Amino acid sequence: MKNFGTFILFLLSLTILVDSGCTSLQSENQVLRISKADYQDKLEGFWLGQCIANWTGLITEMDKIGNIGEIQTGEFYTREDWGTQDQPNIWSEEPSDLSPTIDFYLSPEDDIWGADDDTDIEYMYQHLLANSDSLILSPAQIRDGWLKHIQAEEENYLWVSNQRAFDLMREGIFPPQTSNPELNPDFEMIDAQLTTEIFGLFAPGHPETARTLSHLPIRVTAGGEAAQISEFYVTMYSLAFDLDPSSDLGPQLIQIANQASKVLEERSYSLAMYRYVKGLHEAGVTWEAARDSVYQRYQVEQQDGYDMTSREIYCNACFAAGINYTASLVSLFWGEGDLKETIKIGALCGWDSDNPTATWGGMLGFVLGRKGVEEAFGKSFPTQFNIQRTRQNFPRNGLDTFERMATEGVEITDRVVVEMLGGTVDQGNNTWEIPVSP
Repeated sequence: MKNFGTFILFLLSLTILVDSGCTSLQSENQVLRISKADYQDKLEGFWLGQCIANWTGLITEMDKIGNIGEIQTGEFYTREDWGTQDQPNIWSEEPSDLSPTIDFYLSPEDDIWGADDDTDIEYMYQHLLANSDSLILSPAQIRDGWLKHIQAEEENYLWVSNQRAFDLMREGIFPPQTSNPELNPDFEMIDAQLTTEIFGLFAPGHPETARTLSHLPIRVTAGGEAAQISEFYVTMYSLAFDLDPSSDLGPQLIQIANQASKVLEERSYSLAMYRYVKGLHEAGVTWEAARDSVYQRYQVEQQDGYDMTSREIYCNACFAAGINYTASLVSLFWGEGDLKETIKIGALCGWDSDNPTATWGGMLGFVLGRKGVEEAFGKSFPTQFNIQRTRQNFPRNGLDTFERMATEGVEITDRVVVEMLGGTVDQGNNTWEIPVSP
């Protein structure tokens, strides 16, 4: 595998021709040429893959968080639990009302995908960008958007740091002060991961620009290592544009994950987590053994500076960015680029299981494109999306389609290419030509 990754890197240094036809890197002038039509399909795949994975992960969300503190959930799930009866989560005595069994969620109610907290804030940020003269959202634009599109009363589908930040906005506080630890004690929770990955897709091949676009949106709710972890995901999304689904995706994913890990500070627990999980994967252990090992190392023993357990946070900080980051890495590495396997592992891994599944379901859906996602599951899917299941005050009474959402994403990327990346739009060939990131 390592030799294969080195070979891929060597090819990248010369000339890359992606079989999907989406991109080509021409070494003589160092320009990325990206088909906008293919990118449209990829963005549709992002929304579809994210919805399938999000709703599948919701079936097992908070079913298994370990046995520390007042909440005891018993042994973690294993691969043998796929297809068996779902067990109650920490808030309920009944199995999930989405499905009596642990399985893929493939049939949305009324053939319309409902928004959830893994998709709705990203949708809102895309909407705000589409209607803004600036590609860098200001504190006022973000605050105004949150106050307009999120209802104050319950059920408003906000939790933990998102809810704290929203409450602060209603009091007149602007980002990034909404993630100030003195005002928002939940700043280390997972929330920013769910809301900002999409910014990586607006800057293909330019992760530094993607992090610029997402810098303030991340810091609406996240600080410290939670912000670093969110930037890891944004970087992965930006680098995913050039992955080739016709070749083995596993080594390609590890290569861009290694690149993304460079945003993590050297002495951080997040970088230690990355190296530890990657080491377990290289050692050839099962994903269940890896999951159990990170639970023991980080929640039981509190190694590498991860001290959430000693803080006695509700459900032993089951919403924390750190432990959910390790779970996401387990599903990424052991999923090896297989969309269905990655979602399965993410759903069974534990903790806030709809979040890692949605993250990688969205990214792999983007890599495969909508057609590729449908081929993976052997069926076609509805493409309508109801943003007003969870949010409010959007056009079209909140009913949208993945096609229109992807078109809007392409239009934003048009602007990023020209205004921030120094690229051009070739109208005749319907492509972007973008200088290669140094």
